[in-house]
Amino acid sequence: MKAFDLIDSVKIMYSAKQPLYIWGPPGVGKSSVVKQAADDLGIGLVDLRAVLLDPVDLRGLPRIDDNYKTSWTVPDFLPQEGKGILFLDELNSAPVLVQAACYQLILDRKIGDYILPEGWVVIAAGNRETDRAVTNRISSALANRFTHIEFEIDIEDFVKWAILSGIRKEVISFLRFRPMLLHNFDPSKNEKAFPTPRSWEFVSEILNQNPPRKLLNELLRGTVGEGAAAEFSGYLRVFENVPDINHLIKNKVRWIPPHDDPGLLYAVSQVAASKAKVFEIEQIMDFACLMPKEFEILTMRDSIKKNNAIVETKFFSNWAKENSELFF
Repeated sequence: MKAFDLIDSVKIMYSAKQPLYIWGPPGVGKSSVVKQAADDLGIGLVDLRAVLLDPVDLRGLPRIDDNYKTSWTVPDFLPQEGKGILFLDELNSAPVLVQAACYQLILDRKIGDYILPEGWVVIAAGNRETDRAVTNRISSALANRFTHIEFEIDIEDFVKWAILSGIRKEVISFLRFRPMLLHNFDPSKNEKAFPTPRSWEFVSEILNQNPPRKLLNELLRGTVGEGAAAEFSGYLRVFENVPDINHLIKNKVRWIPPHDDPGLLYAVSQVAASKAKVFEIEQIMDFACLMPKEFEILTMRDSIKKNNAIVETKFFSNWAKENSELFF
């Protein structure tokens, strides 16, 4: 299931008060999906890394009350009131005894003397065994307590999120150009660094610091791996040839793009789309129409992701009718 569909599914499972387990490879944004769903619903989120817990952490420490009976102190990290999602991340990386401690909390909504408040739902996530991450097989008893969904990596969902999250234009346009490098993880190679949505977010943050070229190349290799870093470094040189889009749009300068340089066209398309909240939509459209049709369509798609109000304009309505077979 793709990211934005998964966000909606988390909301549905919250409303149904049913536990959900999200499966996916490392670095694809499983925790971000849950956080986004909680934010959309306007509810709380308690993020617990199950792998860091001991069984006693959930049940609480024993104590003897005034009647010499044993009771259990409730951990302060468990929610006590209100509404929200109790997120058990990396659940299948936790020791078997910790997983067992979760059984009652997930199904019966209580453990020891603790009762999960009515407005809270348990959502869990973990890496797949095939990803060669640190995992323990979850028992059938625990697995049967969840609805299971596999996280599907999708370039369009990533671009939509990236545009809204302020990810660098260089990163977005490069991944448009080379979508196979959005997530390129081979468990058999035992690589320390490899491309994932999370590592490309790190790349964006590194670029924000304007490091010198020599250091940047080393940092890229340490973030997304040797091959992806080499391609992205080359793409950055292409990006340097992007014309001054502000000048072209503002002054209605006709720019004839080189049709034999798709890398540059992806770069120009993304930069133009990033201006969707700065210039009038007809100005963006006039500029986009100078590019080959597929890049014109791409520019309009990404402009809408940047500024959804575009779809309400007369200019877009007319353009969409003329390009309905390609756009929709």
